[in-house]
Amino acid sequence: MAVAWSGGRDSTALMHATARCAQALAHEGFALRVLGLHVHHGLSPHADAWLAQLQRQVMDWAGKGLPVALRWHRLDGAPAPGDSVEAWAREGRHAALQAMAQEAGASLLLLAHHRCDQAETWLLQALRGGGLAGQAAMPRQQVREGLVWARPWLDQPRERIEHYVQALSLAHVEDESNADPRFARNRLRLELWPLLNAGFPGAEAALAQSARWAQEAGDLLNEIAGQDLETWAQPPAGLDLSAWAALSRPRLSNLLRHWLRERLGRPAPASLVERLLGEAPQAPAGAAWPAGSRVIQKHRGALLVLPAPVQEVPRAAASRMDLSRPGLHACPAWRGCFQVDVVNEPSSEAVSSSLLRNVILRAREGSEQFQRARGTPPRSLKKSWQAAGVPALARGGPLVFLDLPGKAGQEAPLLWVPALGLDARFAGQGEGPWLRLSWRPDAP
Repeated sequence: MAVAWSGGRDSTALMHATARCAQALAHEGFALRVLGLHVHHGLSPHADAWLAQLQRQVMDWAGKGLPVALRWHRLDGAPAPGDSVEAWAREGRHAALQAMAQEAGASLLLLAHHRCDQAETWLLQALRGGGLAGQAAMPRQQVREGLVWARPWLDQPRERIEHYVQALSLAHVEDESNADPRFARNRLRLELWPLLNAGFPGAEAALAQSARWAQEAGDLLNEIAGQDLETWAQPPAGLDLSAWAALSRPRLSNLLRHWLRERLGRPAPASLVERLLGEAPQAPAGAAWPAGSRVIQKHRGALLVLPAPVQEVPRAAASRMDLSRPGLHACPAWRGCFQVDVVNEPSSEAVSSSLLRNVILRAREGSEQFQRARGTPPRSLKKSWQAAGVPALARGGPLVFLDLPGKAGQEAPLLWVPALGLDARFAGQGEGPWLRLSWRPDAP
């Protein structure tokens, strides 16, 4: 297991306590190693000295039989002008901890946040106008890319940790930035927190309890949203606008936020949620709402999340590409890439790799014919997209045409179309290996 170890009082106490537990378990036949993960931010002139102290500490503890080791990572770069130093350091630290833990094969990462940290987080979120998710503060446990991040001391008061450190005379570092009032948490801790504790002695425990109630409420809202999504999701990934008439506004807002977070990969801005709640039912078909690199579009009684429209590639621009190998094939001019996957046998989606060795990529010109299924007549691309229910914003990407070597002057036949797939006239033709194409807009 791993411990996020800054070298400060709290993380040093957690590192030592975890190592002692691992040592005790070793006598019962469990072989555990505790790996301290240290991130060198390069922000303090003492950062090198802190790392050296941790290295000495590990050697000392290992000499006393504690099963400990240390890994560390130095952050590259610096915050951009005007960016938050706190946010830059936090994002870099989280990424470094995740990478080091996974490289070491650790499945559990412990963090030393305690009850006072939780209360401070709740109060900061409330002062910033944060909603329920913000006031839930820090979760006791969460999973990120297969790694469990856990905070075992979230209910422990800071005084117990201080007593542990003093009783065992554990050396730890003091970060001078903790006294810098430019940072919001420091101002809260240094100026407001003493007054709050003096006037309300039970404030820390009460605010931490408020965070627990917020977490329970958030879990309940997620559960309700998941149930509503089963009812109102419209395949493959849309949201049925009938929900606007069937659900109360709070429940609809909860469903919409949950759906947008899943589709966008991040929480949606409150302004976007409010616009969709008020405008979507009455908006005309094809109406769209921008969402960063995505756009929310109304299509056939549902909302869809689609790539934002990009500048059209000139129709005269054509290129050749070898798509006969599995993997990602970048197309910078089209702002996306092809994903090529191996399939086991011929099917309506499988194309012989031999047909993909030298394909032609070209924009739509208007005269293309596409056959969706064998035995059906070819139709224009526009009608084929309409019949398949593909919205206009999902029709981007290059058309793939089959190269005809030695047949100069003969028009290249259409092989594959974004959002429609393989033309039925080429399904199962040729010999394996068999491949499946898909288009990924905005991908590298």
